[in-house]
Amino acid sequence: MAEVTVRFVGGPAHDLVREVPAGPDGAPPSRWVLRHPAGSAAPAGAQADHLYERDRRDASGTWTMRFLRTDPLGMTE
Repeated sequence: MAEVTVRFVGGPAHDLVREVPAGPDGAPPSRWVLRHPAGSAAPAGAQADHLYERDRRDASGTWTMRFLRTDPLGMTE
């Protein structure tokens, strides 16, 4: 499966760059759920799902995903 480089914009993962699966058109999924990063300084019980939405591709070919909202762990559709 092909991957594409994504930079998350806004929210708790601001400026995080990751590889995510690419669709047949070479774009990332329209929405992506990012779990609270493992090993972070978050207190126990503070885990959450952060919902991001595909934005656009920049001149270098990196896509941006814009922050939409945070939900309790496992509650994001």
